[in-house]
Amino acid sequence: MKGNGLSAILLLGGMLFSSASLAQLNITDIAHGGMEAWKTKDITTPTSYNVTDYENRPAIQARSDNAASGLVLNKRIDLLDTPYMNWSWLVKQSLPELQETTKQGDDFAARVYVVIDGGMKFWNTKSISYVWSSAPAGGEVWDNPFAGANVKMLATRGSESNPKQWYDEKRNIYQDLIHYFGDKGSDKANQQSYRYIDMVAIMTDTDNSGSHAESYYGDIIFSSR
Repeated sequence: MKGNGLSAILLLGGMLFSSASLAQLNITDIAHGGMEAWKTKDITTPTSYNVTDYENRPAIQARSDNAASGLVLNKRIDLLDTPYMNWSWLVKQSLPELQETTKQGDDFAARVYVVIDGGMKFWNTKSISYVWSSAPAGGEVWDNPFAGANVKMLATRGSESNPKQWYDEKRNIYQDLIHYFGDKGSDKANQQSYRYIDMVAIMTDTDNSGSHAESYYGDIIFSSR
């Protein structure tokens, strides 16, 4: 066998190995009807959610006028296989700066959150809400003013980010859960507490401030790296 032929085979093998080693789970798959599996959860007047294209990419348009509802996917995801959550979002109409740690200011132009369902042991329910803050975002974290310490709010983007521009995000959900809800002291104990999430949701809400917001969400993809 000629040397260049062997090199080509080795290169192809390396590409196949690299591809096989990256696990991905697209839980929205907007372009192919994947949002049909998501359900609306109304809190007050419904936010309007529509499948569309925005700036040449498939997206969910969210428009909220003194409204609050979310889109929810009930799906168990193994974070040992796919610990990273990747998503994109764009805020077209932002909110005025609010006191987001208070009930009156608990509104966000965009948020993506993950939930561990405690079931009958509701006190074991845990959630992280990755939010587009109306204030400058420096990675601030606080307890949700309605749900308390079981829901951590994490300011991922804020008023310093450009409006009408897509931003791509990537978070290690498994490590975030350990960091914000507490290390259990061993890999086994952490896996028992944080290995699975049971729900992912998006929400644009303005009911507490009586404001208006318009945002766009791209695909949400879980990956192994």
